[in-house]
Amino acid sequence: MRLLLAEDDRDLNRAVKTLLERSGYQVDAVFDGEEAVDYALAEAYDGMIFDWMMPRLDGIEALRTLRRGGKTVPCLILTARDAVEDRVSGLDAGADDYLPKPFNASELLARIRAMLRRRENYVPDVVAFADLSLDKGKNELCCGEKAVQLTGKGLQLMQLLMENPRIVFSVQQIMDRIWGWDAEAEINVVWVNISQLRKRLSELGSETEIRMHRGTGYSLEKKA
Repeated sequence: MRLLLAEDDRDLNRAVKTLLERSGYQVDAVFDGEEAVDYALAEAYDGMIFDWMMPRLDGIEALRTLRRGGKTVPCLILTARDAVEDRVSGLDAGADDYLPKPFNASELLARIRAMLRRRENYVPDVVAFADLSLDKGKNELCCGEKAVQLTGKGLQLMQLLMENPRIVFSVQQIMDRIWGWDAEAEINVVWVNISQLRKRLSELGSETEIRMHRGTGYSLEKKA
C-alpha cells in the first residue's frame, strides 16, 4: 500500500512516516499543500494523510483541488482544530476521515486501515496463499500454528508477493514498487530482503518459496 503524507511539522512528519513504514506502508512525505497536490496528481496512491494547517496551500484546499480534478483517493485529515464546524468543513471538502491532534499511534493506524478498506478496490487485512497467511494489521506472517513478525520493507515485499502469487517481478519493479522510483537505496537491498524473507519461510516450515527466475526476477510459488 502506498500513502502520501503531507505534514509541515518536520518532526511529526518524520515520526508518522517511520510509524507507517514500520507498519508495512510505502510512504512519500511532503511538507506543504502544493507539494501534496503535485505528488497526488503525478503518482498513484492508495490513501492520503493531510495536515490541515500547512504553508502555501492548506490541507483542505489541497484536497478540494484534488477532488475538483477527479481524484478519488481516500484522505484522512490530521489537525489540532477539533471544533464540530471544522470537522464538518473537512468532511465536506472530500475527506474520508478526520483525526484531531494529538493522536494515538494505534488509532491512526486503525483509521488508515479502515479508510483503505473503504476503497473501491477492497484489499482484505489478511492475505493468503498456499499454506501462508499475512495479517497486515498485526504485521504477522503465519503458517499453521507458527508465526513470525515482519516489519518495514520486508513486510511490504511479502505483501506484494502474496497479493500477486506466481507473478514474476524484476528487481527494478520491486525497487519501484517498494522503495519508490526516486529512492536513493542501492539495488542490493532487494536481494537482502529476499534473503531475509526466505529465512522466515524456512523458520515457518512453509511449502512456499520465493523463486528466482534467472535473468527475469522473483515470484512466490508453491514448492515443486
